[in-house]
Amino acid sequence: MKADVTIIGGGVIGTVIARELSRYNLNIILLEKEDDVAMGTSKGNLGIIHAGYNADFNTLKGWLNIKSNSMFDKLCQDLKVPFKRIGSLVIGFSEKDLKKLKELKENGEKNNLKNLEIVTGDKLFKLEPNLNHKAKYALYAPSAGIISPYKFTIALADNSVVNGVKVLLETEAIDLKCENDQVVSVLTNKGIINTRIVINAAGLYAGEVAKAAGYNFRINPLKGEYQLFDKKWGSLVNHVLFPIPTKLSKGIVISPSVHGNLLIGPNCYPVKKKDDLATTETGMDEIYTEAKKLISHLPDQDTVTSFSGLRATIEGREDFIIEASKKIKGFINVAGIKSPGLSAAPAIAEMVLSILKEVASKIFPKLELNYQDNFVETLNELPRLADYLNKIEEWQEIIEKDSDYGEIICRCENISKGEIIEAVQQPVPARSLDAIKRRTRAGMGRCQGGFCSPRVLRILSEELKIPFLKVTKKGLGSEILKTMTKDMVEKGDKI
Repeated sequence: MKADVTIIGGGVIGTVIARELSRYNLNIILLEKEDDVAMGTSKGNLGIIHAGYNADFNTLKGWLNIKSNSMFDKLCQDLKVPFKRIGSLVIGFSEKDLKKLKELKENGEKNNLKNLEIVTGDKLFKLEPNLNHKAKYALYAPSAGIISPYKFTIALADNSVVNGVKVLLETEAIDLKCENDQVVSVLTNKGIINTRIVINAAGLYAGEVAKAAGYNFRINPLKGEYQLFDKKWGSLVNHVLFPIPTKLSKGIVISPSVHGNLLIGPNCYPVKKKDDLATTETGMDEIYTEAKKLISHLPDQDTVTSFSGLRATIEGREDFIIEASKKIKGFINVAGIKSPGLSAAPAIAEMVLSILKEVASKIFPKLELNYQDNFVETLNELPRLADYLNKIEEWQEIIEKDSDYGEIICRCENISKGEIIEAVQQPVPARSLDAIKRRTRAGMGRCQGGFCSPRVLRILSEELKIPFLKVTKKGLGSEILKTMTKDMVEKGDKI
């Protein structure tokens, strides 16, 4: 297999780069070792689009965040991804906190942020009526927003495929082959890809990929744990609420999710394994205790689920690494993309494009980056029952065209069979229960799949034309069923 550009990593950074490059007449391959995109950090975070007041504009993190913020409205509109610009509040309780809020405001204004305001008294509690009554001050940043990070990543991947990118799932980059200090191929678990340029967007594993190109940095995972509350609590807060930040993190945050739930988290601590996504009782206690300092009557029940995510932190370095290798021609590093990586993603893609153009002009002068004449900017709007609950007659018209939309599969989130089938037929198809969940929300509701999982399993079996026993939760090795009941009975096994 041949490619002009091979992107390693199917998280938000890899997919946003793929979409940006797909504007050009390039043969692009994106490699993802899992069975779906958005399987790493891109699915385990709060989904906040930061305003940018907290970052140093002299860092990549700072100016890329600020440059990207205004890009999300059109990008999400084009990709049909929900995005809400609800604003954020950093909450202070003391004169010391007020001093820090003023510093953050001053930093934001140096970064050319508009409409930052320190609010107090009645105005503060008008913005957030349920805020801890001891709160005195807040830095209000109206440009902050919320998004579904995994839906955003999936949409970027889908749009990339529509524009010609090949997304190879369950395909792991094992090694790079270089000749005369230049990348010539990528060795994967499924064969060799001959390529001119490699972009390393491998997230937690970017250090291992970079090592093959002569880099020597180590990525250490930082874990953050979260709790998700039922939608009945989604309106408890109106904005993203931050405590006073520390050097280590932005603290335990309370935020509505873009889908109407209430989210709290994350804490922050180092772990050794890059697949350690277990949640802990200690961690849950910590984030709940800290969150109650902002909203003192936080619910002590109605938790739908808890989860964790890992952040890629480069040992000894705080900033992103986005650069072409000085040792290996044709290798571009995009590493250490922790917070505000999601917020900075669109501008990161533009920066990588600029680097790629420079690399190509030096070592592949015959590789012309010409715009595609037929680049597809937008994705189609797909019917969602949850959007039609007050438009029953219009939904009935959809059912008359396709009866699958009349069968309810997920009662908690109001998901129809037609929507499940859509997910299997998308440009980057859903091939597991978790992949269906990320695309449709089937299984994300109050019962966490207790009702819909068997029904989704059946649809996956039918649509993918595979036996029930081959349907997985999240790829090979996570098969849902061990054996058929009738086989157990025939063998005399106890049920």
